[in-house]
Amino acid sequence: MPLSPRKRVLLIAVVAFAALAALIWYLSVAYWAQPVTPLPPPTQGAAQEAVTPAASVTPQTGTPAPAAPSPQAQNDSLDPASALASMRPLIPVAGVRAEELRDTFTDSRSEGRVHDSIDIIAPRNTPVVASVDGRVVRLFQSVKGGITLYQIAASDERIVFYYAHLERYADGLTEGHVARRGETIGYVGDTGNATPGNTHLHFQIYRVADPKRFWSGENINPYPLLRNAER
Repeated sequence: MPLSPRKRVLLIAVVAFAALAALIWYLSVAYWAQPVTPLPPPTQGAAQEAVTPAASVTPQTGTPAPAAPSPQAQNDSLDPASALASMRPLIPVAGVRAEELRDTFTDSRSEGRVHDSIDIIAPRNTPVVASVDGRVVRLFQSVKGGITLYQIAASDERIVFYYAHLERYADGLTEGHVARRGETIGYVGDTGNATPGNTHLHFQIYRVADPKRFWSGENINPYPLLRNAER
């Protein structure tokens, strides 16, 4: 007896569903029935590669060499005379020879003062030169010193050079200017309390505890330094 079209469609659907179910069952059973093969253990080389860089670094056992001290630290370790000698200061008046200098450091002055500097005699308007490399920290006119100049050494900012009784400054000179050793910074005169006509440079060196207080410190005799100065 032939099947009706409806029954034929239902039969085909049942057969297809049964076939799909059978396929799914077969695949599942066949996959899980396969034997499991364990992975081989990692080789020694692979294990070493797996170590992180931080874990593989061996700390150094040697003691590192100390850092070289800064020039300022080296100068701080020197006594002022040695620090000054290393600067090779020039006689700060052009044309004056070392043998012409006089040591007036301990000479007495008015009001019971000690000179604490040396006077370098020279004609009016003789160029005054920077004794060392250093920054001009103050241009000042005082009653006693007249036209004066304060310079702080470039290689040791605790050593100050004081030039006084100037006739005038070099043209264009300003505070903050870094004067080079041998550069003209002024001219010899007799301003301040110098005897009129007694033209000379009052030259003073002293060491300060604080560069910001450059006007006062421990005086150092310039004479022994300048006796060996270059001409």
